[in-house]
Amino acid sequence: MQATQPELRLFLADEAETEAFGLRLADLVRNTGRGVTIFLEGNLGMGKTTLSRGVMRGLGHEGAVKSPTYTLVEPYEHLAPAAYHFDLYRLGDPEELEYMGIRDYFEGGALCLIEWPERGQGVLPVPDLQITLVRQGEGRSAHIVAGTPSGRHMLTALNTVATDTPAP
Repeated sequence: MQATQPELRLFLADEAETEAFGLRLADLVRNTGRGVTIFLEGNLGMGKTTLSRGVMRGLGHEGAVKSPTYTLVEPYEHLAPAAYHFDLYRLGDPEELEYMGIRDYFEGGALCLIEWPERGQGVLPVPDLQITLVRQGEGRSAHIVAGTPSGRHMLTALNTVATDTPAP
């Protein structure tokens, strides 16, 4: 029998709450002291880029945060830790990631936020956190699953914050 992975579900009422959740993630990433990989899943328009914007702003980025749909990766190397925002929506074949040197991004303690990670299956590492955003009424449900010991630690910290926050 396989053990279940630790998970958490949060309700994000709107764009502001989605971005605020990203700010909380940024604090957790900064406190890990190591590289972090986060998969962002969900249909188009579910808030993956909004969540990414919150993370980048939480790490200190002040400019625009756009989805790198055509460039595949947007580097934020001026942040601490350095961060890379991937959007694999237009990826034709996971092997293309090898040609761009994807494995180098996961070294050196950087944050790697990856939208549409299923398109890089077989090449991407196991994520510390896998976040799936799904429409729920007027808002979004965030289903967060930990895939590594570091991810479990971050999930525990998120769960503590979630239980300390009053429900809507």
